[in-house]
Amino acid sequence: MKRNFILILLIVLSVSSMKAQKATWIWYPGDYEIWLGNNMNNNRTERGAFFPPFWKMDSHYVLVEFSKKLNLFKPEEITIAVEGRYNVKLDGKLLFGAPKTLIIPEGKHSLNIKVHNQATVPAIYVSGKTIFSDQSWKVTYEDKEWIDESGKASDTSATTYMDAASWNFNDPSQLPSQFKLHTEPANAVSSTPQTQGVLVDFGKETFGYIKLEQLKGNGKVNIFYGESKEEAMSTGSCETLDRFEVNNAEAKDYTVQGSKAFRYVYIVTDPGVSFAKASMLYESLPETYRGSFRCSDPEINKIWDVAAYTMHLTTREFFIDGIKRDRWVWSGDAIQSYLMNYYLFFDSHTVGRTINLLRGKDPVTSHINTIMDYTFYWFLSVYDYYLYTGDRHLIEQLYPKMATMMDYVLGRTNKDGMVEGMTGDWVFVDWADGYMDKHGELSFEQILFCKSLETMAVCADLTGNKEDKAKYDKLATSLKSKLEPAFWNNEKQGFVHNRLNGKQSEQVTRYANMFGILFDYLNNQKKQAVKKSVILNNSIMKISTPYMRFYELESLCALGEQTNVTKEIKDYWGGMLKLGATSFWEKYNPEDKGSKHYEMYGRPFGKSLCHAWGSSPIYLLGKYYLGVKPLKPGYSEFAINPSLGGLKWIEGTVPTPKGGVHVYMDKKTIKVKAGEGRGYLTFKSKSKPKASTGVVEKLSNDEYRILIEGNNAEVTVNYRN
Repeated sequence: MKRNFILILLIVLSVSSMKAQKATWIWYPGDYEIWLGNNMNNNRTERGAFFPPFWKMDSHYVLVEFSKKLNLFKPEEITIAVEGRYNVKLDGKLLFGAPKTLIIPEGKHSLNIKVHNQATVPAIYVSGKTIFSDQSWKVTYEDKEWIDESGKASDTSATTYMDAASWNFNDPSQLPSQFKLHTEPANAVSSTPQTQGVLVDFGKETFGYIKLEQLKGNGKVNIFYGESKEEAMSTGSCETLDRFEVNNAEAKDYTVQGSKAFRYVYIVTDPGVSFAKASMLYESLPETYRGSFRCSDPEINKIWDVAAYTMHLTTREFFIDGIKRDRWVWSGDAIQSYLMNYYLFFDSHTVGRTINLLRGKDPVTSHINTIMDYTFYWFLSVYDYYLYTGDRHLIEQLYPKMATMMDYVLGRTNKDGMVEGMTGDWVFVDWADGYMDKHGELSFEQILFCKSLETMAVCADLTGNKEDKAKYDKLATSLKSKLEPAFWNNEKQGFVHNRLNGKQSEQVTRYANMFGILFDYLNNQKKQAVKKSVILNNSIMKISTPYMRFYELESLCALGEQTNVTKEIKDYWGGMLKLGATSFWEKYNPEDKGSKHYEMYGRPFGKSLCHAWGSSPIYLLGKYYLGVKPLKPGYSEFAINPSLGGLKWIEGTVPTPKGGVHVYMDKKTIKVKAGEGRGYLTFKSKSKPKASTGVVEKLSNDEYRILIEGNNAEVTVNYRN
């Protein structure tokens, strides 16, 4: 009886599993990202001119074989949908024609579908009762199979197979090549007649397609876009515009082709053309705000809201830099978007797509985006992805490309094992309001390089590449041992900016010193010295981009300076709000006046007023105020170390892969609730705290902790601030 019960249970579980399965469109990993990214990265225009990226753009594999090993208890009919020309083989036998349905007999079989598609990504959708196209299928771009003169098929054991990739195309009619972002109608808040046309204000920074309702007549239409009123009205200098003609048109609605970023549009038409009003189709990638933050300071709350909206605007098919000008995927911008995303959307799919797109294909011929530091950020972002999501699969799929990328970097090191800018390398670091020498060995680049080698060692270990792990461990240890002897200056109490021909420069910048703190490459004594002599030293060249303010403020948070950081957030991001910002900018200098705020790259409106790296308060407030971070992959173990940072109370949720961690804190009470995993809430109290449940452990004179289980049960702690 017991045996029969177990057998019945196994059958029920098997049937339930079959019912839960879903077919989805699949393709070669990384190919869809490359194809989709090529389309998106080439959407940039400047005053109507096509403006493509300047780095190498790869293409998808045009011929891909999909294969699956089957074991059927009874015959099964499958349906096949394909993007491209294809053939089907069952057990090595080619089936004539291109069958859309196929009955597979009972027993063990090998099913192979080979697809060619030059224009879009070769993809398949297979569905039956137990057979489904999903990531368990194997794919290759070369099956290395041939037929010799005797008619014998070759052995395919030399073929490299990868797991198939997919996204969310779960219906045979939902073709991956037809993907479009979501659009919805939106109205302007005002339309003001001008001397030559009408100025339309949509109330805040936005993105989409201008729609002219009841457009009619005969003549030209000119649309000038602006993130500011000044830009839209500057018909000779605005960054983007549209021009088209209307030929004896009867009144009908017209949607302008090509989405743009704007708040204002200035519409000028010939006398013979008229329209009832201008509206828009707002274009976006639908996202849910899974993270939240509120506190006692209304200005901080507004900053969080605008930062979240900035992230929403720049989260599209991929994480892009800014919505007006570049609309490109930059690795330095992207790694910050990933981190902010983990505290707002927790959209792991867009992170994975962006990582894949940035890496592209072999052979490696340049740094990512041609920028040395951006290559290092790419390495770091891969492990961050694993830590936050727990998805080991992406690491396993990417590791061969990680290795060849690192081979390229190692091939460009000097005799000391350090990197220097070589021909074709862009050494970026940051946009600086002052001179920054980029010759020789930059301390900043060596620190990023060292962390990248450590990341490679971790990923090699995760993927079972023991020899690689030993190699990268040795390289990282060697480079790390050289950092302080090469760049630390006792007199200046910090890392100098660079070393040229073995001689330290006199310049000290913030960059290497910030990352030395963040990567724990300095002991506590030197961290405190750097905080005083560099980070809080106004004589050191100031940072004026949100890009590097991200790391500067994070380094202060890591040193427990949240109260100072609160003031900095209010001054810097609050300063943009006071100037009317509805999204955060590429760069902000409080000393600029008037339209000077819009200038960059030698152009009056070259600056992006909606830039992804402007959203860093989301990350800082989630990780260092709510105090939540993963300690083990996928939040299986986490830490909660909340800090008021001078505020009276804080409250919010940090999303995790399958749940979230909610934290409330004021000067007397902490409340925590976690949906998954387990971890310790650590806090300080001047007297012994009391908890609603669990055991409070004393760590030091004023530091305590309590274990939080991920069971959605709220734990309340009363403490003395």
